[in-house]
Amino acid sequence: MVMDSLVSLPTSHCHSPLFTSKPHSSSATATTTTTTTTTTSTSVSFSLSPPPQPPEPNIRRPKSINSSPKHKISSNPLKNFSTTTPTPTPTPTTSTTNNNFSHVPSPGETTRTTQSLVSKLRLSSKLFPPPPPPPLLHDTRKATQISEPEAPSPELEKPENFRQHGKVFIGNLPSWIKKHEVAEFFRQFGPIKDVIVIKAHNEIHRNAGFGFVIYGGPPPVAEKSAVKAVEFDGVEFHGRVLTVKLDDGTRLKGKAEERARWVEGYQGQDLSNKSKWHQEREGSRRLFRKVLDSEPENWQKVVIAFERIDKPSRREFGLMVNYYARRGDMHRARETFERMRSRGIEPTSHVYTNLVHAYAVGRDMEEALSCVRKMKEEGIEITLVTYSILVRGFAKIGNSEAADYWFEEAKERHTPLNAIIYGNIVYAHCQTCNMERAEALVREMEEEGIDAPIDIYHTMMDGYTMIGNEEKCLIVFERLKECGFTPSIISYGCLINLYAKIGKVSKALEVSKMMESAGIKHNMKTYSMLINGYLKLKDWANAFAIFEDLVKDGLKPDVVLYNNIIRAFCGMGNMDRAIHTVKEMQKERHRPTTRTFMPIIHGFARAGEMRRALEVFDMMRRSGCIPTVHTFNALILGLTEKRQMEKAVEILDEMTLAGITPNEHTYTTIMHGYASLGDTGKAFEYFSKLRNEGLELDVYTYEALLKACCKSGRMQSALAVTKEMAAQNIPRNTFVYNILIDGFGLLLNFFSLIY
Repeated sequence: MVMDSLVSLPTSHCHSPLFTSKPHSSSATATTTTTTTTTTSTSVSFSLSPPPQPPEPNIRRPKSINSSPKHKISSNPLKNFSTTTPTPTPTPTTSTTNNNFSHVPSPGETTRTTQSLVSKLRLSSKLFPPPPPPPLLHDTRKATQISEPEAPSPELEKPENFRQHGKVFIGNLPSWIKKHEVAEFFRQFGPIKDVIVIKAHNEIHRNAGFGFVIYGGPPPVAEKSAVKAVEFDGVEFHGRVLTVKLDDGTRLKGKAEERARWVEGYQGQDLSNKSKWHQEREGSRRLFRKVLDSEPENWQKVVIAFERIDKPSRREFGLMVNYYARRGDMHRARETFERMRSRGIEPTSHVYTNLVHAYAVGRDMEEALSCVRKMKEEGIEITLVTYSILVRGFAKIGNSEAADYWFEEAKERHTPLNAIIYGNIVYAHCQTCNMERAEALVREMEEEGIDAPIDIYHTMMDGYTMIGNEEKCLIVFERLKECGFTPSIISYGCLINLYAKIGKVSKALEVSKMMESAGIKHNMKTYSMLINGYLKLKDWANAFAIFEDLVKDGLKPDVVLYNNIIRAFCGMGNMDRAIHTVKEMQKERHRPTTRTFMPIIHGFARAGEMRRALEVFDMMRRSGCIPTVHTFNALILGLTEKRQMEKAVEILDEMTLAGITPNEHTYTTIMHGYASLGDTGKAFEYFSKLRNEGLELDVYTYEALLKACCKSGRMQSALAVTKEMAAQNIPRNTFVYNILIDGFGLLLNFFSLIY
């Protein structure tokens, strides 16, 4: 009867859940008297008692047991696995399935199975460690062993399983070959997804002699293309017999083995996911990014942090190229870029854009364009950011035509454009004073639905300042406020700069008071603008008064402000105080520039103190400043005014040896010097040099020729010069007529003396 009652129970009451919500509860395990597992297609009951006799034929068997659907064995042994497996209690239970009886596995078997499965769940084993193994039970009876097979120990797969479909090894390549040339040859066998050419270790422009071609498309198509390529093993390519074979996956297998050691650890030890080398490398990378964000001005610390990274990745190289680009150090940016390529890391569009930015900041647009051509050759996309940098670079050097060309190409390839590239092209035309084109671009931007940022308003105000259009500059300022922008110090600075340049310093002071009433304080640039305004008016007292206000506000003068103060002292004729200001500037650790020494040299030259002018010239060189054409022109001007033409010509020869090309002002000054001496031959000689070198001929050049002709009494030659001026469409000014009148007056005096 007991047997009948057990058999007739419903199936739902005979099964208990395999995993409970409280995996570590011992009471739940202790109170369980009957456990039935359903991990396979049949029910397995755990029993230590001898197998009972088969039931009599007349006993009715429930159909629900025999007709239960067979469960499919999952291909993933870890599915539905929990880290805690209940330990079966050796309580005798009975379950009938096809007249077969199972037994309880031995504790050793249970422990091995649990540990082999848990070892595959790395994360789970870290978060929920398995319970300790139960104590061994010494069974007096030997049960029939019908247990689940143990999970196979993880073994490394064969190299063939790591093969990438469509990947072909290419050996014995010429060391000078490029990726696109390899791609052109192997494209005949199918579409190519990627070409990998391994770079040489030390020589960045050469490769290691081998590489890989990866064919694209679905796996069967890629594999078919790879097989076709392998049939051409031994083909001649640029004088080399190539080795072409399918990639055997050895390289990927080695990487998988290494990764398995990192992830699983060694000999069951609880190691971290990454090796010690990777941990140190990751730490140095984090330190580098931290220094780059917190102390970008300390370039030595940034470079040291970068050099500490063992084998930097593409990201670190890109950040370093971008850092040098922002500093304008295009040579170190290029060096870092080539160092990245020498390690076999191919640059992306982002890295190339950073290099183009470096050349654009350094105003070397030829190299920037060479980088763009290289990007096109290698099939790298030129992004809108790259185009914007090109437009900005050409704008800075004043080449608005080139900026327009790249802007139009960006418009063809990228739609819609953004406000940044529009701001750059507007800046390009404002720098060349082409305000009509700038206004048209602003209208076009608004028609495209792009809102103009406040920077474009400032750019337009600067453009109108350059052409001295006060009315339109004020219109833009009012429009800025109507659009909801709050005027900043840059907005007020544009107005101050406008009034300072057109000589309305009183209105500039009114704008400064308006700015202060709005709660905006002056900065170094606004003070410099006011001082420049007073210097143009030669109002030295007010210029020094503004300087005193600057010091009272707690601002420290910068190089530009020091240059303005030196210019003021030179204008007053106080040359000693100007030299003292240079020394004070050096004490404050400000590096003087050529503009610092220019007014001093020019002041001494005009005063006829050429010895002191040359001393300051040598002082400038010792300070690390490279003389410019304007510096040499100041010396030549002083010497010609003292009629020391031999020394002036020596300075001109020294200038040429220093690699500095004379400009039209240099030759015009020399011509004026010889004209004052009446040396017509030398004056015409330098006029011919000026014209042969393609320099601009202006009215001052012809004035020197007229002066030389009239001084020597050659009035016919003077009239010929005036005819050439008319042919060149150069208008005559009052100085030209005065020179001719003086020439004819001297001639009349000469004839009156004779007759």
